[in-house]
This record gives sequence, C-alpha cells and structure tokens, in this order.
Amino acid sequence: MDTSAQAAVQNAHHIVFMTGAGVSTPSGIPDYRSKNGLYTGHHNAEYYLSHQFLKADPLGFYNYLKQNLYYPKAQPNVIHEKMAALTRQGRASVITQNIDNLYHVADTQHLVEFHGNLYQIYCTTCGQTVAWEDYLKSPYHATDHGYLRPNVVLYDEGIATANIERAVQYLQQADLVVICGTSFRVYPFAGLIDYRAANAQVMAINEEPLQLPFAFTMVQQNAVDFFKEVTVA
Repeated sequence: MDTSAQAAVQNAHHIVFMTGAGVSTPSGIPDYRSKNGLYTGHHNAEYYLSHQFLKADPLGFYNYLKQNLYYPKAQPNVIHEKMAALTRQGRASVITQNIDNLYHVADTQHLVEFHGNLYQIYCTTCGQTVAWEDYLKSPYHATDHGYLRPNVVLYDEGIATANIERAVQYLQQADLVVICGTSFRVYPFAGLIDYRAANAQVMAINEEPLQLPFAFTMVQQNAVDFFKEVTVA
C-alpha cells in the first residue's frame, strides 16, 4: 500500500472517483478493451452496441445485450463498497463509465452514471419504466407492445446534458480526483478531467500505468488491494 496515496485519500475533503470497467472485473463482469474483453471476443461489438444496430435489428440488439452485458447475480466488491461509504459520509462522489448497476447496489450517493444504467429500462413507445427482470424475459412492453430498451448511451448517441453538468460540478468542487479501473482513453469521459478545480490533486490507481498530459500520482497497483487498506471511519 502506498502510504502517501493512503494519506491523500484519508485527508481529502471531497474526492471525485472517476471509474471504469476495471472496478467491476473483480465482481465477475468482463471489461471491454483488455485482451480478454468484450471488444476482443466480438470484433463488431461497437456496432452491436450502436443506435444504428438497434434501429436496423431491434431483436438482434436485444439478444446481444442480454447474452453479453447482463450479469444480474454480480455483487459489489470492496472497491464499490469503500467508495460508496465515502459518498455516504459526504466526502466523495463517483463519476463512472460503468453501466452495470453495482454502484446502486452498494448504495452510492452523489453518483453520475455517465453512460447510463443497463438496469433502468423504459418503453420507447410510452416512456414508462419497466422492471429489468421483465426486460430479460421480453423486449416488448406487456402494456402496449412497445419496444423496451435500457437507458444507456449507445454509440452514435449523445451523453445526457444533466450527467455532464453534474460531473463538471463535482469536479469543480474536488480537492482530489482518483482515476480508477480505466484506460482513460474514452471521450468525452476522459475530457471531464479538464474541468477539475485548479488546486485538485490527481491520482490514478491502475495495474497498467496511464499516460496523462498533466502532473498526477500513478499508483500502479491492483485496486482491490488498494481499497482493502482504505479506512472509512
């Protein structure tokens, strides 16, 4: 454990955790871009996760999501739990690329799911929300037979303005930004860091070193091991 990194987390008044798929891999959810990730095994994955594919083949889109993205038995790991505890103390917020719902299960407060949530389902005809359990049984709304879809940002769709605004607000209030479990190469998510407060420290916790165009502290460590040692009073 890097004691200076531990001290930075312990002493920060407001932390923003910017997180990606690496936070959820210890919970058994595959990431996207590693050698064993979804995009490696499915060479057309970006197309399958696009609005274009949704419009061209709604049933194919549904089947792809159901078979490859849903892990309803997955549970939060120590990374989610420690971050969530800090948010409940009012000392942290989380901006995540993840769409797997685990931050909700961990009772995270001050959360921005930048790319949406697979478990928030709505009918594209009437707009009504529907339980994800029902969605995994059928992509059609029992009430009006409208097509159901998760509230996630697909390729060739825009990020919700409210998510951008809240993310920027959190970053402008932070004295410490912790990047965790992400290659930090996906935009516009990675570009949010430009809106951090001028005096904010930046730390990255990742097994692979990141190359960032500004001064930051690189903690090259498994995030599970790091957060096991984080004390939440």
